[in-house]
Amino acid sequence: MDGGAVSKPDDLTFWSFIERANATLRSTYGYEHQLATELALTLNRASTVMTYDFEAAVHRPRGWSWSSFRLLFVTWLAGPIEPARAAQVAGMSRAAVSNLSKSLVADGLLDRTPDDLDGRSARFSLTPHGHDAMVDVFAAQNERERAWAGALSEPEQHTLIALLNKLITDRSEIDVRTRR
Repeated sequence: MDGGAVSKPDDLTFWSFIERANATLRSTYGYEHQLATELALTLNRASTVMTYDFEAAVHRPRGWSWSSFRLLFVTWLAGPIEPARAAQVAGMSRAAVSNLSKSLVADGLLDRTPDDLDGRSARFSLTPHGHDAMVDVFAAQNERERAWAGALSEPEQHTLIALLNKLITDRSEIDVRTRR
């Protein structure tokens, strides 16, 4: 937006909305942390755009959701895993993992067996079909990841990873809420 012109709602893009939001938050409401707002909105938007792209291009054509992939990915690489730990590692709620696992078991991708040490608990593992499916789907997923990451040089990728780790690591001073 040049010269302070205000876009009409029908003319807004993501970036012009951020500019408008920052100006309105500052001038109308007196908020002073526009850079923090821009960071949060941009980070959320980047995550949403990439996730939607992965789901639409890779997972939905196979009948999977992004959540299905995340749970299967964790189980594939972690090996037999308790549902609660799978939920934590995948960044999902226990309830979501419980509901999702039912369809993955029914589809023959995931096994849910009683834990050898604690019969009240269970463990997830991939079936042979689930393993083969993950090998196949991850090849497509990884190519898509490579295409996205290709917008940045390798040093930029390392820098972004380091910055994101810094952003999310040890945030006890703000009492971060996470899924448990």
